[in-house]
Amino acid sequence: MIAPPTSPTRALILENVHPDAVQALTLAGCEVITRAGALDEAGLVEALDGVQILGIRSKTAVPEKVLAAADDLLAIGAFCIGTNQIDLAEASRRGVAVFNAPFSNTRSVVELALAEIISLTRRMTEKDRLMHAGVWDKSARGAHEVRGRTLGIVGYGNIGTQLSVLAENLGMRVLFYDTADKLALGNARRCDSLADLLADADVVTLHVDGRAGNAGLFGAGEFAAMRPGALFLNLSRGFVVDYGALRAHLESGRLAGAGIDVFPDEPLAAGDEFVSPLRGLDNVVLTPHIGGSTEEAQQDIGRFVGGKLADYLLAGATSLSVNLPQLALPEATNEHRLIHVHRNLPGVLAAINSRLAAGGVNIDAQYLGTRAELGYVITDVGRELDDDTVQALQDLPETIRLRVLH
Repeated sequence: MIAPPTSPTRALILENVHPDAVQALTLAGCEVITRAGALDEAGLVEALDGVQILGIRSKTAVPEKVLAAADDLLAIGAFCIGTNQIDLAEASRRGVAVFNAPFSNTRSVVELALAEIISLTRRMTEKDRLMHAGVWDKSARGAHEVRGRTLGIVGYGNIGTQLSVLAENLGMRVLFYDTADKLALGNARRCDSLADLLADADVVTLHVDGRAGNAGLFGAGEFAAMRPGALFLNLSRGFVVDYGALRAHLESGRLAGAGIDVFPDEPLAAGDEFVSPLRGLDNVVLTPHIGGSTEEAQQDIGRFVGGKLADYLLAGATSLSVNLPQLALPEATNEHRLIHVHRNLPGVLAAINSRLAAGGVNIDAQYLGTRAELGYVITDVGRELDDDTVQALQDLPETIRLRVLH
C-alpha cells in the first residue's frame, strides 16, 4: 500500500465546499486551507503559492495565467458539474489533473426545475407577491395543471433525461432536442431541430453544457419562435441566453414567465450585489445558482470529488478525470510508484523503461493510458529510485510532469 506523502501536501478549498471533501484530503495527508468565497485571478495566483491541490466550484476561474503561475499545482477539483471555468487545455499541457462531479447534483437540479415549472404554471410567484402586499386574488385565470402540457428539453444529458422521466410521471408530454444522438426514455420524442421543439412546447428548459459553442444559443430569434404564453427555464449556463431579449419578450406578454438560476456575471461572494435585466419582474423566478445547492448534493459532491483528488494524490488514479488519460488502478502492492505525464509520442514508454533499467530498477507492474496528445504511465518498482534515475526521467524531452510516490 502506498503511504501518504511524508511531507504535507497543501490543498486550497474555496467556495464553501462540503466538509467531507476536507476530511478526505486530510486523511490523504493534506494540510487543508479553506476560504468561504471565490477568488479573482490575482487573488488566486497569490493563494496558490506552494499549493498542490485546488478545490473550487463554479465562481472561481482558473485561466492560463493562473496555471502558468502555479508551479506546484498537481490537481484541480471542480466541486460541480461544469469545468468551463478551467482552462482544460492548459491544465493538460502542464500535467494538472482535473476532476468534477458529473452526476452528484443531477437530482437536485431536476427537482428545482420541476418546482419552477409547477410554480410558474400555477402563477404562484405572482400570487405570493400579492398576498405579501395584502391583496387577496383567488382567480384561476392563467393558472394551469402541468398534466397534459408539453415540456421541451434542450440538452438530453444526465439532467435532461432524469427530468424527462419525472415530468412524464407528472403527466407531461416530453420533447427533447440534442445535437448528439441520444436514446429517448419513456415516451419522450426527439425533435429533429430546435425550431421544431420551440414551436410545440409549452415549457422550454435548457440543460446544455458549458462548451464555448453554446454561447448565445438562445436569443431574440429563439424566444420569438416559442409558443405564445410559453414558459422558459435556464438552469444550465448563464452565457447561453440573451437575458435582455428574454425581458423584452416577458414584458410584451409573449412569454408567460421564466425561471432562471444561472447568469453570465455572478457575484463572487454572498452579500455582493446581483445585477440582471430580469430583476423586478413578477413572473420571473430568480435563484442564485442553487440548482445543485442541497445538503444532499453538496455532501455527495464533496465525497466524490474529494475522493478522486485523494486517489490521485496517493496512487495516481485518474478514473473519471476530465482531461488526463483515465487509469483505474488495482491496489498497490508495494511502496514505490512512479507517475509520468508526457507528450504522446512514439517511444516514450521504451525510453522510460530503458532509464529504469540503467538505474538497476526492476519493474513490478506498469499501466499506460493515452488521450489525444497526452500519455500517462504509472510504474510500480521494487525499491526507491535514486536521484540520478529520477533526473534521467525528468530530462526526457517528452516529460510534462513526473511524480515519485513512496
